[in-house]
Amino acid sequence: QVQLVESGGGLVQPGGSLRLSCAASGSIFSINTMGWYRQAPGLERELVARATRGGTTDYTDSVKGRFTVSRDNAKNTVTLEMNSLKPEDTAVYYCNAAGVRGLGTYGGNYWGKGTLVTVSA
Repeated sequence: QVQLVESGGGLVQPGGSLRLSCAASGSIFSINTMGWYRQAPGLERELVARATRGGTTDYTDSVKGRFTVSRDNAKNTVTLEMNSLKPEDTAVYYCNAAGVRGLGTYGGNYWGKGTLVTVSA
């Protein structure tokens, strides 16, 4: 079974920084795309940032220049460095792995349980 576990969420002040980490576990051969989504109260889940195996990244406009996503393919981990945080960034952040190849999956899509990030003074 493939599982994703997030860590690093918490309470930070506006303008502060936080780093989220996600580790994928299981009998995984490769993951095409790993990234982060978030969902704020009353809103739909949205893409925050993601990266392919080759290092190509994609960010939602609201976080460009502030957030950085990076991967370690060998470890099947992905991190999200968040800087200059704003109250609007408050949400549950979910790790996502798409196009997972491994024992029992060939192109699977998996989600972590989420970690709460609260940006408040």
